[in-house]
Formats: sequence, structure tokens, C-alpha cells
Amino acid sequence: MRSVSFAASLLASTLLATTIAIPSAHAQQAATASVQAAAPAVPAGRLPDTVSPVAYRLDLTVDPAKERFTGKVEIDVTLKQPSDRIFLHGRDLAVRSAVARVGGKTFVGTWQQPDPTGTGVLTFTQQLPAGPVTLQFDYDAPFTTGAPSGLFRVNVGGAWYSWSQFQSIDARAAFPSFDEPGFKTPFTVTVRTQPGQVAVSNAPLVSKTTENGLDVHRFAPTLPLPTYLMAVMVGPFTVVDGAVPPTPQREKPLPLRIVSTHQNAGKLDFALKGSEEIVALLEDYFGDSFPYPKLDQITSPVMPGAMENAGADLYGDQYLVMEENAPVPQKRAFGMIVAHELAHQWFGDLVTPAWWDDIWLNESFANWMGYRIGNEWRPDLNIGSGAVAEGFAAMNTDALIAGRPIRQKIDTNSEIDAAFDSITYGKGGHVVAMIAAFMGDEKFRDGVRRYMAAHRNGNATSADFFRAMAEVSGDPRILPAMQSFIDQQGVPLLTFTGKDGQYHVTQSAYTRLGTTAPDRIWGVPLCVRKGDTRQCNLLTDKSMDMQIAGSGPLIPNAGGTGYYRFELPKQDWNALIAVADTLPGGEAQAVSDSLGASLRAGRAEAGQMAALARKLVRNPDSYAADTATAQLASLASQGMFDEKATAAWHAFVETLYRPLLAQYGFDASAGAHASDDPDRQQRRAQIVGWLAGPGQDKVLNKTLAKAADGYLAGDTNALDPAWLSLALVAYVSEGGAPAAKTLFDSALASEDPVFRPAALNAVAKSGLEDVARWLLEEVKDDRLRSSEKIRTILSGVLDSAKTRDMGYNWLVKNFDQALTGGGGIFFTSRLPAMLNGFCSVEKAEEIARDIRPRLAGTPGRIELERTIERVRNCGLLKNAKGAQISAAVAKLR
Repeated sequence: MRSVSFAASLLASTLLATTIAIPSAHAQQAATASVQAAAPAVPAGRLPDTVSPVAYRLDLTVDPAKERFTGKVEIDVTLKQPSDRIFLHGRDLAVRSAVARVGGKTFVGTWQQPDPTGTGVLTFTQQLPAGPVTLQFDYDAPFTTGAPSGLFRVNVGGAWYSWSQFQSIDARAAFPSFDEPGFKTPFTVTVRTQPGQVAVSNAPLVSKTTENGLDVHRFAPTLPLPTYLMAVMVGPFTVVDGAVPPTPQREKPLPLRIVSTHQNAGKLDFALKGSEEIVALLEDYFGDSFPYPKLDQITSPVMPGAMENAGADLYGDQYLVMEENAPVPQKRAFGMIVAHELAHQWFGDLVTPAWWDDIWLNESFANWMGYRIGNEWRPDLNIGSGAVAEGFAAMNTDALIAGRPIRQKIDTNSEIDAAFDSITYGKGGHVVAMIAAFMGDEKFRDGVRRYMAAHRNGNATSADFFRAMAEVSGDPRILPAMQSFIDQQGVPLLTFTGKDGQYHVTQSAYTRLGTTAPDRIWGVPLCVRKGDTRQCNLLTDKSMDMQIAGSGPLIPNAGGTGYYRFELPKQDWNALIAVADTLPGGEAQAVSDSLGASLRAGRAEAGQMAALARKLVRNPDSYAADTATAQLASLASQGMFDEKATAAWHAFVETLYRPLLAQYGFDASAGAHASDDPDRQQRRAQIVGWLAGPGQDKVLNKTLAKAADGYLAGDTNALDPAWLSLALVAYVSEGGAPAAKTLFDSALASEDPVFRPAALNAVAKSGLEDVARWLLEEVKDDRLRSSEKIRTILSGVLDSAKTRDMGYNWLVKNFDQALTGGGGIFFTSRLPAMLNGFCSVEKAEEIARDIRPRLAGTPGRIELERTIERVRNCGLLKNAKGAQISAAVAKLR
């Protein structure tokens, strides 16, 4: 999951920083002089191949109640040639001693960190001989507090806990290391804690003793792992034990635990049972037993996503902490994310990319597997349709001029985190689904198994994966087709002309209004449908002629699995719109996405989108039903509609969804609709959300606010979990600033992983200027975690059109605070996306002026350029088509 090199500019000025652990002033001066005289350039990315780690022994003393932890680390390495310096990684480590042992001889070293991304250099006054060497370090380092990066700590309900989050390059903040995915070695871990604390690592615990008043937890050696998959967790955790029963791939039960903070006790059985079932499904797919001797599923309140540490996965609380009555979206997220992370135990952990430019393969495959296996786990939750939704959402990013291909060459440390974005996950997962559908499920699975068997416990590249697929497919065209999507940026636009089953198809790169399309060609697996007739072709040229029999309108993206958009003559669009309520979910989403793309390119009309919304709202697939309405809502949220159109828009939403609410019924009290199947529950929740939000239904909002009032007063039966977020928003809307401040205090007094973020979001997105000003300028409550201040509060203020400018001004004024306070995995690369709500050419120029210099040379650079382009594109569309769009919306009834 984290470009310009910092090293060249900083080497001269900071080379002498952090010079430690030399036994005499004379030796220190000699070593420093040696480094100054002949220091080679500090690697900006990949380390030299002159040193290879063989094994680690970590001995960490971890007390989360303290601000720092200590470590003694030994690394067995092999030197290819004699050297007096070794490049490795360590970030902000206070190294007390660093020595090398060769045979019986000790060489005292000097540790320096000349690069802020954590590349360090260990120098010696004489050369180390080639061959086996053991490096020994004694050091201490700071915990990160409140944000998931490195070894981080959080106070939960008065007790301190710590977790590790090392992807992508944060293991170096916890221990000296060769912090690259290509280095896979065994780790032997010892953790010293205060008495009574639980310690978790990747391997099983083999002993627990007491030494010098501390509990000493010793773990078995791991299988070969890269540093980013290491895990160390310490705290007064609550633990639920279980086991995955034997399967055809595994003879013995697999030990399984759910590990969480103490207030979540009693809410972990759902995760235990679900994890058991998902492991068994994955073993069946891979045809292989779970790769590690145990599995711990661990939660943290500040983790925004999840992480596939080998045998010790880490999740945000909200993904595992739930009961059977949890809302459908939360159970869907559990199924998809747990299947995603557990798929990584094979695809990513057992077989690991050789370097970060192939991390797309890890994440794209796991994203596809998350939806696939999640859907197998609980078909009633319709998890699989979410894959199509995520893929189409990624197209909005991929169609920008600013961006990158899925597989991106990564040369420097500062470029790594930008690879963990919607291109890797959404586009990559959709492309994997497209290739799997074109090859056939069984052949694709066989290719995966072949790839896994060839690289077990090792590293591999994209070329290795492509080779395995080409071997099992028997179709030599598959390889260049895959590479055309992986190695170049952009979304193919397939323009259809013709009629009566005779079509000419031309491909080009999709772009929005006012943007010039780059000249690109893809190998597009094109699958179309008319009635029951389905036909697939591989479009490798600029255009092709095709014929298809069958009745009914042409479906240009059969199943919705194709990663492309399409353009049709108006009569063909109208024919598709007329049957949209009967289309399968993936195809309905494809129609909505392509029509929305046509609208933003200046071709389709807003009236067509409204007609599609009227039909799709009755589509039985809950992922598809609101996609056309959401296209219009996106225009509304960016200020595309004038005052008359805005009023008509609110009335249109009421017209669409009020009859549906009467059909589905609504009772806010807990369990009132528990007997309904999940899809009906979810559809009701969506209907209520549209009416309470864009529909501005006063009666419904008063009902929700009253239920929230009762819930906050202690009546847990007053409000079902499905309505929590909506009800808290209504509570603030009805009660104004006093209600917002009351809810804010209730949020900070709670550690509930669902209520706390929902309450903070409701306050932040209130649209009340006095509340936004209070949140940004006056709140100093220590209970508000630094990540919540930025990720939730600032993001929420920027999300509301009424407070967006206030949020922007605060961000510009406090940019450094925002950048460091958000913390955690890949935050820098995602911060600019908070500004996507703006819509004007002038604002794009302002963002470029104010923010671009501050993100130069950071992982946030690419996302900032995307944000600037989005804001400019929206402004161009508004200038060119805004009046026309508003006029069309104003006529809606």
C-alpha cells in the first residue's frame, strides 16, 4: 500500500547528523573524516546489491505507555566484497551502538541517517571482509502517537496499546533493516512488556517468562518474510480463540484468534466465524493450505484500512468489530476486506514482489479476490457487484492526463506510496477481472496456481505472472493485451456506429470536455450482448467491424467486466435507458458510467441521465440502482446547478424515492426490519439516505433526529445501527451548533468503533460555519486524536459546500500541521483529494499556487496534479455547459 529524490540535496548538509556509538573522540573523528572524504551517493531508492540480509533477531522492549521503545537487533548478512560501509535503513533511530562481528572479531561502526526517507549508512574505520557478517544494534526510537505508521500507540479507554504498520517503508522506523520487499528472511522475535500485557507477532508464541520485572515473550522463527510484513503488537488486548477446521488442503486445525482492545470484548464472534469460513474458501481456490502456522486477526481504532502482515493481519476496528445485526455495508466490508487481506497471505506474503513497481500485482489481484471470495462467503450480501463499482470509480481518476499506469517504474523512496491508489486497487482489480473473464475462470485459476508454485517463499515480478497466464491460456494475444492495460495510463473509449447487429467500433482514449485525448491503443477484450446472444472479440487495432445476432438493444459491455467506456448514437442510448431497470447489475453500472462520462465530455444531455435515473431506481441490484442519481448528485455537490435547478433537483429526488419508501416501509427503532433479507435492508437504507440527504425530506429528518435523541439519551432500542450515521446528521441539522457540540463531546467520550467516527463525521459535515470555525480553530481536546483532526474534521469541513472555503483557508495556513497530523499509511498521497469538491478554473490555479510547492518531491505530488485537473475540468464543464445542464435539470418533475 506508500518523485523526486531527497538525497542529492540533503547529503552535503546533513551527512554528519546522528553520528553515534564510537568509543573515543579520536575514533569518531577518524570515521567522520573517512565518510566525508569518500562517501558515495546515498541511494535514493533501491539499496546496492553488495549486501544481502540472511536472518534477523529482534529483541524489543515495548511499553505503549511510554513515548519511546528500545531494541537490540542482530542481522546476519552476506557481504559480496570487502567494504568499510554498508547502506541499510533506519529512520529517526537513536542508535547507541552499532557493531559488526566477523568470526571472533568486533568492528565498531558509526551510524548516520543522511536521508529523511530513512536510508542510512553504517561506516567502519577498516574494511569488513567479504562473506558472513553479523550486524548488532542497540537503540531506542519514538512511537508514532495516534496515527498508523511504524510502531504506533493509542490510548483507548485509559489504557495504552501499540501496533505496527510497516507498509510501505515504515519498518525502518522500528528497527535497523534492509527495508525492501526483495529481501525475504526469517525473523526471530522477542518482545519484553509490562507484566500482564499481550504480545503478538507473526509466528506462534513458544515461551513466556519473567526477567527483571518484565514479561518476556519469545516467538518461533518465521518463514522468510520481507520487513514490511513483520508485526509486533502489545497491550492489554482482549483475545477470542478459535480454529479453522481441517480442509482437504490442510490436515490439522489452524489456530485462529481475534485480538482487539478491551472495550470490544463481546463483539468479536462474528469476525471469528467469518474468518474461519473465508480461510477455507481461499485454501480451496489456491489448492494449498494456509501458508503460516497460525492466524491472528487484530484491530486498531486508528487504522483506516487493513494490512496483510503474515499470520497477523491488522484491521481498522470497524471492519471486524460487529455483531450479526450490523448494517449490510459493514458486513459487506468485512467479507471483501478480510478476503482481500487473507488472499495476500498467499499472493503477496508467500510470493512477494521483487520491488515496489510490482506491488500493483499484489493489490490488484487481492482486490479481485476480495470481491470474489467475499461473494462466495455470503452470496446474500451481493459483495461481488462492488468490484464493478470500484473499477468504474477508478476510471474517473485514470481518465485524467495527470497520473500513471498501473505498473509504474519506481526509482526513489518518495515515489513508493503514490502506487497505493485507486489505479492499483480499482483499475487493477477490474483489469484482473476482465482478463479472468476473457480467459475463463478455470484457466485463470490454473495460471495463478502455477505462478504460486514456481515462486513459493520467494519473490516474483509481473513478467513471471504474465508468463504463467500465457502458458495456461494457450492464446498468445493475452500477454500483450494484459500489458496494454498494465503499462499505459488511461481508459479506452469504444465508439459504436451502425445498427441492426452490424457495428463499426473505434477505440480512442476517453477524455473530458476541454482535454485533448492522447493517442493510445489497447488490446481490449470486448464482450457485447444482444438478448441472450453474447459475443467476445479482442480489439487490438484502432477499429473493427463486428456482427451480432439477437434481439433487444446492444449491450456494449456484457457483464460490466470490461475496463472501458462506450459511446453510442442517441437512439441506441435511448434503447438502453428503456431497459435499464431489467439489466444485470454490472451492465447497469456500465451504462450509467458511460453515459455519465459522455455527459462530462460534453456529448450526452442531463435529461438523458435523469431518464436513466428514473429507470435504474427500480433495478433490483443495490449497487446499480442509484448510480445514475449519483451522477447527477455529483454535479449538484460541485455547484453545477443554479438556484432554480437546485430546487428542482431536490424535488426530483423526492419524486424518485418517496414512492419507494412507501413500498419498503420505515421504522427507525432497533431490529424493526431484521427479518428482511440483506438486499432489502440495504435498499431501504439507500432510499432513506437519498430522501434524508439530497431529497431534504423534513418529516423523515425529524423522525431520524428524534430517534438519535433517544439513542444519545441511553435508549439503545430507539435507533437501529443501519440509521446511525443518517440519524446523527439529522440530529445536528435539527439542533444546530448546540447539538453539534453535544454530539462532539459524546463522540470523544466513546471508544465505540462505529459510533465515534459517525458522530465526528456528522459534526464535521454539518455545513454550519460557526461549528466549522470552532472545530478548526478552537477545539484543543486531548481526546481528539491527531489523525481524527485531519482525516475526519478537516475532511468533513471541506466536504460541505457551505464550509469548503473555510476549510481550504485553514489548510493553507496550517499545511505542515495537516500533513504531519494526519499521519499513517499513505496520508501524504491522499491529502490533496480533500479538495476535489471545488469546481472552477480559477480555484484550480489557486490550488496550484498554494499547494504545489509544498508537495513537490513527495508522494502527494501526483494526487495534487489530479486534483488540480479535476477542479479545472469541472470548471470548464460548468463554463461551457452549466447553463444548459441547469436548464435541463430545472425542467425535471
